[in-house]
This record gives sequence, structure tokens and C-alpha cells, in this order.
Amino acid sequence: MKEITLKEIEQLNTGSYEIIDIRDEAARDYGMIPGAIAISFDEEGQDPEEKINEIPGDKKLIFYCDFGRKTRDLLYDRDFLAKRDCYSLEGGYTGYVTSKISEFGDVLAKREKAEKSIQKKYHRQLFAPFAKACKTYKLIEEGDHIAVCISGGKDSMLMAKLFQEIQKHKHCNFELTFLCMDPGYNKENRALIESNAKALGIPLTIFESEIFNAVDTIEKSPCYICARMRRGYLYSKAKELGCNKIALGHHYDDVIETILMGMLHGGQIQTMMPKLHSTNFEGMELIRPLYLVRESDICTWRDYNDLHFLQCACHFTDTCSTCHEDGTTSSKRLETKKLIARLKEDNPFVEANIFKSVENVNVDRVITYKKNGKKFNFLDEYCGED
Repeated sequence: MKEITLKEIEQLNTGSYEIIDIRDEAARDYGMIPGAIAISFDEEGQDPEEKINEIPGDKKLIFYCDFGRKTRDLLYDRDFLAKRDCYSLEGGYTGYVTSKISEFGDVLAKREKAEKSIQKKYHRQLFAPFAKACKTYKLIEEGDHIAVCISGGKDSMLMAKLFQEIQKHKHCNFELTFLCMDPGYNKENRALIESNAKALGIPLTIFESEIFNAVDTIEKSPCYICARMRRGYLYSKAKELGCNKIALGHHYDDVIETILMGMLHGGQIQTMMPKLHSTNFEGMELIRPLYLVRESDICTWRDYNDLHFLQCACHFTDTCSTCHEDGTTSSKRLETKKLIARLKEDNPFVEANIFKSVENVNVDRVITYKKNGKKFNFLDEYCGED
């Protein structure tokens, strides 16, 4: 398939082409090129040929994926595309995002707008639940040195800004190090992270590892192994820098999806905890200060400030959407997200109820439960009550 650049597209008449996003739904949730339509070639229940045929035959079809690799091969075994004037967007969505970063213009104005939107417009949706989680679960304590782990995505970048904001309130004394690991990013993705951090006023401490190369040859669960390795490297570097905590950007939606996936796919009831003691790094804790923040509000803040972040910058980006340490695939998480959305149509409280379910566990009505690695059965104390 022929390649076309963004500059070349800008020179075309608006009505002479159609931009088509072929990424999966999980990837599209992170953002799309304005005006693009979504046509998946991999998702079940979708007929790409039917959708393509709905587009007038005289229009140029400009396809994009994450980096441009999949769209370049799209014509193979696709007779209905061979008859059309098709192009692959050079660099894919990542190339588009990178180009937007280069158009930042007044960086100081961009930063001030992002910070003011946290203080004013989205204070109730973002800062208030962030501060509530920190207070409720005692995530920030006197004398802490917290490594705020920056992956380059919307969640971790917002988390960094919220930490900067809460530090201004001086309720307790604590230090921050904004820690970013480069596990083998290509130069475009690393430049994107650095540009976003600069625009938002986040002073990054970047260190490198060879994780991507290490997992390239792993066929079974590469994302699971990659996530585990990344966390280990982050703990190690944070401890080396004198930190006693690492902060990750998991939000409320991650929590309720994890609860439901554990039941449906793991046969267990457990949750993603707001904080954990490290079992391998003595004296270290993991905290999740976005625990009560909704993903939709994060996306709204991102779009209001015209920010463009990485979704996933690994070597598997064209075949997976996100890295989950619990071993679940992005398709399973997306499936669970859709299930919750469908349930919410009939019960608007379903999300809160899923979250509260692990706060209201009645062990008198549980057949078996575990505590400190030991299993307990209701028969152990059964006395025959009705």
C-alpha cells in the first residue's frame, strides 16, 4: 500500500478522502485522529468490506494503525481494497500524536491551562477524589519520598500533575521523584514522553533497561512478564534513589474491572489494593492515588487540554493494547468494560456496587477464604445455626 504523510493529506480537498482507524476499540479509547472513522479488520462480528463499500468509490481511503506496519500490509488478500485508491498514513497514530506535540507553541500557556483546569474546572472530578484516596488510604505520609512512575500515558501524566498540586497544599512534608523507565522505546516514543513532560512541567528522571529485548522472544504471556519485570526495575531504581514508595496510575475503572475479571475468569474474589508492601524490596510500598478517579474524567481533562499521550509503546503494540500484570489480555479487559457498561444501562449504581462489594465482605457467608496465605473453611467453626 502506498504511504501518505500528514502534510500531503492537508493539501487534499477535505471531501476527497476518508481517514480510517483500523485499531481495536481499546486503542481507539486513547484517542483518534479528528474526523476519522473506525473500521476494524480483526474484531469479531464486523464486516470491513461492507463498511468500506458504504464509502463513495471516488474517495481516497487513508488507513492508519499504531505505527503504520499493519496498514502497509492491508491489501494482501483484500480484493475489495485492491479496487480502491488506498493509502497508509506514514507513522500511523503515533506519528500523528508526535506531530501534534511539535505544534505545542507556547509551552508555558499549555502548562498553565492544564494546571488551572485541575484547580478549577475539574477540581471535583480529579483533585478531590485524588486527595480523598490519599487521605482515606494513608497513601502520603510525613517524610515520604515517592517515586511517581511515568509510563507516558494519560493516567500517569495526570497523576504527576495531581501530586504536584497536592504538594503545594503542604499538609505534610514529602518528596517527589518523577521516575520514567525507558525499557527500549523507539526514538519517536521516547521523544513523545519527554515532550509531554516538558510541556506539563514534569521534571523526569529517566533510566534505561533492556526489557523489550528480553521479552521479544517470549511467546506465552509476554505482556504479563514485561509488566512484572518493569515493576521490579521501578522498585529497584526507586529504592536506589532513596524513595520508600512507588506510585502507579491505576484508576477506579481499573479496580472494578479487576474485581469482575477475577470472578469471571479467575474464579476468585479479590481487588486491586490501594497500597501494598513489596515482598521483594524491603521497606518499599506501592500506592495507587488515582484509586477513586474515573477514567472518563481523565479522558475529558486530556481532551480539554488538547493533550496527546502514548497508549502502549512496546514491540507488541500492533497485537496488544495494554500490559496487565494480572495476566489478562486487553480483549478480556475490554470485554469486561463493555459488560459493566451494559449492566449500567439497567442499574446506574452497578459500578459503585462492584467497588463496594469488596468493602462489605461477610466472612460468615463465605464458604472458603484465605488470610495470610492460610485457607479457612466455614465448616471449621460451623455450629449448626440456621
